[in-house]
Amino acid sequence: MNTLVEIKTAIARLSDDETSTLLSWLQERSEDDWDKQIKQDSKQGKLNKILQRTKAHIAANRLKKLDEVLNNS
Repeated sequence: MNTLVEIKTAIARLSDDETSTLLSWLQERSEDDWDKQIKQDSKQGKLNKILQRTKAHIAANRLKKLDEVLNNS
């Protein structure tokens, strides 16, 4: 049997509390993975271009308040 199929089957059998605990753990893991990727990208210089662009916008005072940006969506 495929491991993923086994995992899905096991998850389907979880209680509501167990499912909630699993979802919380998966969310934490996802956030940790994201943080690791951002750190790695930063070390490799992959964020330099966007940082330079952001600094240029700040220096030129081309900024919008966050609530203005969020209300335009």
